[in-house]
Amino acid sequence: MCLGLRLIVAGVASIALSGVVMSQTPDAEKRVASGAEIVRLDPGLDAVIAPGTKIEKVASGFVFTEGPMWRSGRLWFSDVKGNKMYALTPDGKSVLLMDHSGGIDNASSGGGFKGSNGIAPAKDGSVLVTQHGARRIVRLDEHLKPSTFLDRFEGKRFNSPNDLVFAPDGSLWFTDPPYGLDRQDRDPAKELGFNGVFRYADGKLTAPIRNLSRPNGIGFNRDGKTLYVSNSGPEMFVEKYKVAADGSVSDGTKFIEYPGSAPDVPDGLKLDSADNLWTSGPGGIRVISPAGKVLGQIKLPEVAANLAWADGGKTLYITASTSIYRLRVKTPGAMPLYGR
Repeated sequence: MCLGLRLIVAGVASIALSGVVMSQTPDAEKRVASGAEIVRLDPGLDAVIAPGTKIEKVASGFVFTEGPMWRSGRLWFSDVKGNKMYALTPDGKSVLLMDHSGGIDNASSGGGFKGSNGIAPAKDGSVLVTQHGARRIVRLDEHLKPSTFLDRFEGKRFNSPNDLVFAPDGSLWFTDPPYGLDRQDRDPAKELGFNGVFRYADGKLTAPIRNLSRPNGIGFNRDGKTLYVSNSGPEMFVEKYKVAADGSVSDGTKFIEYPGSAPDVPDGLKLDSADNLWTSGPGGIRVISPAGKVLGQIKLPEVAANLAWADGGKTLYITASTSIYRLRVKTPGAMPLYGR
C-alpha cells in the first residue's frame, strides 16, 4: 500500500528487454477501461483534462501495484504484495526487474505489504527504492544491484519506508508508516515511537513531521515551498505545510478531508505544472486546484493507489490494485527532479 534478485539491466541504453510478459491488448481502442470515468466537478477541469479523454487499461495480472516512476521510456512500478518490481512498456509489456524486491525472501504472493514501494530517480543516475520488508531505502546501480542508502533514524530501524520524493532544492523526503510490519503499530519489531516524514539533505537525516498517524503519499509544488502529505487513516486527509529553506515545516492545515471509511484511502499523490494536486482517495483520484477547489475525479473499477507522470508530463499512469491505467492530460505533469 501507500499504503515497497533476478536482475535485468534496465534504465540505460545497454539494457536488454527480456523476462516476464503480463497481459496486454493490441491497440488503444481495445484498451479503453470498462467501468472507468472522468467526472467533471468544475469547468476548470477542461484546461487540465480534455473533454472526451478516455482511460486505458494498459496491463493487468498483478497483486497490488504501487510506487510508479517513468524512466527511459518505461514505467517502473512495484507489486508491493507480490514482492516484485517491474518495468512496463507503452504497448503493455511488463518485464520483471527484481524478484524479492522488498529485500526479504519470505513474502508470499498474497501476503502482506512486504515488497518494494516508492521508486525515485537520484541525481547520480541511480534509483532509490523503498523496501517494506527490509525496512529501508536502497540505491540501485546500473545493474540493479541494491545497496543500503538509509535504514535508521537515531539508531532505530525505520518502520517501512513508503513513498519518497526529491524536493526542488535536492533534499530527499520520505514517509514511514508501519504498513510493512505484521501488526503495524503494535508489532514488537517496531522501534520508532512515531510514523514520520523524514528529510535527508547534506548527509543529515531529520524528522520534520512526527504527528501523522499514517503518512503516505508526498509531493511538493514547483517552488518547493509547499509540501503535501496524505494521511491514510484512521482519519483520512491530505495535509498541506509551508516549508522553510532549512527544511522545517509550519502551518500544517488539512487541504482535503475524506469522511467515513472506504477500502481505498488517501495514498499516492503528484502535482502538475500548474500546481494542481492529483491525489488518490476514497472513490478515486481527485484533481484539486492550488486554491483547494476539487476540479474533477478519476474513477476506476479498482482501488487507485498511486500515480506517475510520463512522456514529459503529457501522460498520467495510475497503479490500481491488479492493473495499470493511463490517460492523456492537457496540463503537463511535473516530472521528477532527476528523471530521465
